[in-house]
Amino acid sequence: MVRHSRVMCSTEGEDGTMRTILITGGAGFIGANLVRWWREQHPGDRLVILDALTYSGDLNNLDGLLNDPAVTFVHGAIQDTDAVAQLLRDHQVDSLLHLAAESHVDRSIAGPDAFIDTNIVGTHSLLKACRDVWQRDDGTWKPHHFHHVSTDEVFGSLEVGDAPFREGSPYAPNSPYSASKAASDHLVRAYHQTYGLYTVTTHCSNNYGPYQHAEKLIPYALHAILRGEPVGLYGDGLHIRDWMHVSDHCRGISLALTRGIAGSTYGLGGQHEATNLEVVHSLCDRVTEAFAEDGSLRARFPDCPAARGASNHELIAFVDDRPGHDRRYAINTERAATELGYAPRVDFTSGLAATVRWYLAKP
Repeated sequence: MVRHSRVMCSTEGEDGTMRTILITGGAGFIGANLVRWWREQHPGDRLVILDALTYSGDLNNLDGLLNDPAVTFVHGAIQDTDAVAQLLRDHQVDSLLHLAAESHVDRSIAGPDAFIDTNIVGTHSLLKACRDVWQRDDGTWKPHHFHHVSTDEVFGSLEVGDAPFREGSPYAPNSPYSASKAASDHLVRAYHQTYGLYTVTTHCSNNYGPYQHAEKLIPYALHAILRGEPVGLYGDGLHIRDWMHVSDHCRGISLALTRGIAGSTYGLGGQHEATNLEVVHSLCDRVTEAFAEDGSLRARFPDCPAARGASNHELIAFVDDRPGHDRRYAINTERAATELGYAPRVDFTSGLAATVRWYLAKP
């Protein structure tokens, strides 16, 4: 078996080497932000985007990029192993950033089958295709890198006061979503341990920022506030998450690609823990500030309490908690800081304000 102790090939900025990268799920929230960030930070790399364009993938998220000669979009599913292998060959891909996933816990509770198919079967399909193309007949490997984007949810739930999850924390998934991601993590590890595939896995905390699907907490709550509708929070609203701006996640993925040790896992977080209730209160305040700064918003969103000088906070409501709702997530980023040089750069207050401005600027 081939063992690798360090990076096999570097991106521009390390030694001038250019990559051809396949990004799965590149029309989704994190994927589209990653494509945009990568074109800015690594303009010499070529990007191939593979996305099935299900409900959470939207070509509008890639507006302005699809005419870029360095970007190729392919409409397809990661479960199609032969098609993925052909993409790797046709474009001479040397790196794969795997972001395609079903990710909404509520949907996984209502219909887990899609999560098993995409997150487990789909990940295994990618691994098979990469092995088929990147491993030579004599068992050696062409220079390559398989990066798997995972979540802190695979580790289960923390209580207030517990130490944050670390890379070696035991897996204890509590939803079909987190269980499917845990299974995909194990498959990635197994392909490294058994076959020598060069893999790195990152576990991220909750992301926020532009292009996020409306079912997630921040865009959901923001749209409800602007429409003057109740903002429903599960249970007592005191479930705690660590919040990371998506640009910090993109930078963390890039650092893991250029500096990550094969077979390793890294925690990427924002180092800002907040309850869901605190996040929504902050959103209410940011919207009020935006209405004070821009008088045209009152005409655009007349049903928003801020449009009539009322408090947006009055919209907050509480609904029955969902089954298996994890109380708290938090991720330790010390290993990523030490080995990759990672640290979040966007503080939550300014990041949330910028996110609100981005959504308000949309037509």
